[in-house]
Parts: sequence; C-alpha cells; structure tokens
Amino acid sequence: MNYINAILPSLIQGAQMTLSLFCWTLIISIPLGIIISLGLISHIKPLQLFLKFYVWIMRGTPLLLQLIFVFYGLPIIGVIFQRYDAALFAFILNYAAYFAEIFRGGFQAIPKGQYESAKVLRLTKMQTLRRIVIPQVVKIVIPSIGNEVINLIKDTSLVYVIGLGDLLRAGNVATARDVTLVPLVLVGVIYLAMTGIASYLLKKIENNYSKWK
Repeated sequence: MNYINAILPSLIQGAQMTLSLFCWTLIISIPLGIIISLGLISHIKPLQLFLKFYVWIMRGTPLLLQLIFVFYGLPIIGVIFQRYDAALFAFILNYAAYFAEIFRGGFQAIPKGQYESAKVLRLTKMQTLRRIVIPQVVKIVIPSIGNEVINLIKDTSLVYVIGLGDLLRAGNVATARDVTLVPLVLVGVIYLAMTGIASYLLKKIENNYSKWK
C-alpha cells in the first residue's frame, strides 16, 4: 500500500496529461469533422477531391506514424512543434478525418424530403442545417462517435513515442525503475475507469437522443 501511495502522484500527473490531450482533441476535432463532412458532400469538386485525399491519408496510415512524422519529420523542413503541440496536432488531424466520415454518413442518411420541406418553409441553408438536419445527424452518429471517443482514450497512450509524459509513460518508468508490474496494473485500472466513465456518459446521451421522434 505504501508503494502504491508513492507512485500514485506520478500516475495521476500522467493521467492529467492524457485527459488534457483527450479533451482538446474532442473539442476541436468534432466541429472540424462536421465542417470537413460538409465539404465532402459539397458540389465543389476540387474541394471534395482534396478532402477525400486528406481523409484517405489520415485513415489509411497509422496514428503512430503520423505522430512520428509531425514531431520528428516536419522539423526537417523547418516546421517545429513542442511535444504536446505535436501530439495534439496529429490527434486532431487524425480524428477529424474519422469524425468527418461519420458525419458524412449521417448527412447522407437524411432524406431529401427534409431539405425540400425546409425550402417550402422558406428556411435558409444555415437554418435548415441548424434546426432540421444537424439534430437528426447527431442522433444517427452518436453510437459511432461513442466508439471513436473510447478509441481516443486508448490511443492517447501512443504519445509515449515522442517522449510525452502521459499515463502509460509514467507507468513504464515506474515499472522499469522498481521492477514490478504494480504500476502497469494501476495504469490499466485508470484507463478502465476513464473508458467506463466515458461509456456511461455516452450511453446516457444516446438514451436521451433515442427519445427524440
């Protein structure tokens, strides 16, 4: 018990870094994903092709490679990020692409009659999106968004590759130093707690939206 109390502060500090990366990625990548999804279904061909290429690159290459490329590769051409900024930048680009595909599917699932009805009611395009389309899209995509949120919590462990002091790195350091599996077990428990809380909140949100007609 004394040993757990001794290593817990470093694990909590690592967990704070993990949660910070998780929260900022969600806050920025979800709205960005919505904007990209609108571009993907737009009638502007050059924009559509560019965004399709971006999504293809982000979804077709490992997030680990993207982290390494941003932190170790970009400085070769003079683009330098601090460790946290590099991780956040890579995560936002990656998850925005995944969210864009999810929202694209949601937008395309809305019947065309909804848009025609909005025209009859003389709603502008922005009013149609805000009042009619987006609420329905959110209801459709919540389960898929929930899966990505859980994946994001676990994917934050990849930042160890650029030396960022996250939860997993704190556990690895303690394990290597003290030659015991206890830190890694505690890391697993903390990850399970975070994913459990996220799953519970997402389920509540999903249940709330399922009541909408």
